[in-house]
Amino acid sequence: MGRPRKALLDRTRIGRTALELVDETGDFTLPEVARRLGVQTASVYHHVDGRAGVIELLRDRVADGLDAGALDQRPWDTALTLWARSYRAAFAAHPRAIPMLMTAPVRAPRVIEQYERLAGLLLETGFAPEAVMPIITGLDNIVLGSALDMSAPQEMWVVAGDAEAPHLALAQSATARPARAERAFDLTLAGFVDHCRGLLEEGRPAPAPREASDHRTRSGSGDPSGTATTR
Repeated sequence: MGRPRKALLDRTRIGRTALELVDETGDFTLPEVARRLGVQTASVYHHVDGRAGVIELLRDRVADGLDAGALDQRPWDTALTLWARSYRAAFAAHPRAIPMLMTAPVRAPRVIEQYERLAGLLLETGFAPEAVMPIITGLDNIVLGSALDMSAPQEMWVVAGDAEAPHLALAQSATARPARAERAFDLTLAGFVDHCRGLLEEGRPAPAPREASDHRTRSGSGDPSGTATTR
């Protein structure tokens, strides 16, 4: 009986293995990925365009947790909120990948497709084209910052004693980290979406004044005969 065949090397296995390394150590190298897969480094290069290519495979794997259907919801602010929560949950599962993904250009087609849908949603809603990328970037900042916060220590502000910073010590002791992270995200996202609503209203043209009809001009009343009625 022959030896079992090794699983064929493909982009899915490379991305999954690289993400495992990042989750464990915060980084990866192509030789490490190859070693864990039991292949030569050159074999990995046959499937990806170097380190940048593997980073995009990482991004694609993390994006598995995104709920693409959230962007089908209406109205727009509901879609934006649901997608942001899905986005945060996906990245919170892999916090060590966030710094790497935040500083690398987005090329993964499946991820680009979601941002294309988001941009389309904002434009169809009536946001000015020049407002769309600041909104998308701002949402990224809120979501990814909060995803990192979810893995932060229980006490981020180390206070030696109440005498050193009594107000901060009181505030920090009043809310445990999980609740603090959730409430901070809810507060920030709600404020962001509310600000976007304001931008939308500012960008809408003012309604044109209704032209007065000839008979109103003549009589100052709604009497089509032109004769004003006195009560």
